Amino acid sequence: MSDPQDSAVRPILAAHRISKSFGEIPVLFSIDFDVRPGEVHAIIGENGAGKSTLIKILSGIEQPTSGTIEYDGQTVTLPPNGQAEAMGIVLIHQELNLAEDLTVADSIFLGRELKRYGFLQSGEMRRRAAEILDTLHVHVDPDARIRSLSIADKQMVEIAKAISRDARVLIMDEPTAVLSVGETQTLFDQIRRLTARGVAVVFISHKLDEIMQLAQRVTVLRDGQLIATVGTEALTPDSIAQMMVGRELSNLYPPKHEPDVDAPVVLSVRHLSAPGVHDISFDLRKGEILGFAGLIGSGRTAIAEAVVGLARRSEGEVELEGKPVNFTRVAQSVDAGIAYMTKDRKGKGLLLNMGLRPNLTLLTLKRHLRMGFLDSASEERALERSVRRFDIRARDASVAVGRLSGGNQQKLMLGKTMESEPDIIIMDEPTRGIDVGTKQQIYHIIAALAAEGKSIILISSELQEVIGLSHRVAVIRTGRLAGVLEGAEIAEEEIMRYAAGIKQGGHNERISA
Repeated sequence: MSDPQDSAVRPILAAHRISKSFGEIPVLFSIDFDVRPGEVHAIIGENGAGKSTLIKILSGIEQPTSGTIEYDGQTVTLPPNGQAEAMGIVLIHQELNLAEDLTVADSIFLGRELKRYGFLQSGEMRRRAAEILDTLHVHVDPDARIRSLSIADKQMVEIAKAISRDARVLIMDEPTAVLSVGETQTLFDQIRRLTARGVAVVFISHKLDEIMQLAQRVTVLRDGQLIATVGTEALTPDSIAQMMVGRELSNLYPPKHEPDVDAPVVLSVRHLSAPGVHDISFDLRKGEILGFAGLIGSGRTAIAEAVVGLARRSEGEVELEGKPVNFTRVAQSVDAGIAYMTKDRKGKGLLLNMGLRPNLTLLTLKRHLRMGFLDSASEERALERSVRRFDIRARDASVAVGRLSGGNQQKLMLGKTMESEPDIIIMDEPTRGIDVGTKQQIYHIIAALAAEGKSIILISSELQEVIGLSHRVAVIRTGRLAGVLEGAEIAEEEIMRYAAGIKQGGHNERISA
């Protein structure tokens, strides 16, 4: 397709006929790409399309097998190990890359500490860090330890760290995956200020509405090949999705299988209080998908963690099929038939340096014991079942999970969650950071599980996801239940009214549907 921008504007960073293979496995095939001063150029594609490999080459982390890189019109070999930052090419990784025990100020200036006469200028670093955070409208104490921050605040510190390096090319890999709507708009405002100063931005996101809002050009990759580079004014979200997956996605959400209104309550929570949440009550019925919506930081995850034993509740009761339970360890909830799929797949969900099999059976090892020893053949059969059931794609089972695409990591974590054969599944952000094609697969899996009689709590920051899948929606605001919506009430505008505090109550008085 034709390039919508003035071709006379020389790219600041360009890739020409870039190919990349890992051993005998090719992952990129003769890709052309460039980004110009003052523009946002988005790269999109399904997981495994080659996006991450391309941006690693553009930032020097990986070297191409063939092809050339130009910077400021000159053919260059980009230095490895992040040294391209000194040239003005800064990559913000999808996964957080912060030292948990450092302060915010120390993290922003890590490797570029301010010194005078050999001594650290801690006060000056705090002052400058505060200025950078203020420009991002981030209310974080520069002296706070990274480990004390929310995931969203950690992401904003990563962005502040990159901005502090005076980037000429800023490469952002899924920077909004853990940000609220307000935080995302703040980030977009900052990106626009940067591009107004001539900074070139390479932007990866699976959220097509973000691409349409922010980018001037879009490059679509599929299976390691360049499908098209086109201006966003010529695109719609549907046309982008179709180019990504090579097919129409008219059935993104499966038809809702309405649960039996007389189905038994399998999980009952009454007046639950725990760190971050207060006086939460709800029922979950057999075969129901109960969505939990709310702004990031509202307390949705805290509720799930208190139910399964990851956090200790201070008040309230939890009943499982009418019997009181008080889990203090996750293993207890797993044994009782409740599985929790964390939203932090790389930090808490998977062992990134290990292969598929040990990850899959991590929570269910006792099911694979024979005469006191681990039965590898039993584990292998379990892996084969999950690979077929969840369409997990890897070149071989021994590959480190950290090298899988985000979508395949997520499907492996879903397989791990279901390996315990739970009756109740709590899914926290089940499609975060994955492409639209894999989302469609997971949506159909979730609906099929409910149709089989499994009961599901779905926690998601994507309102369309909650609306498209849930039979009822509980809206959480500042740690409290703002309302429970049913039927025609389950709409984006109505959910946001409760999440923002404009309305409260709803069906809150009849929480058991």
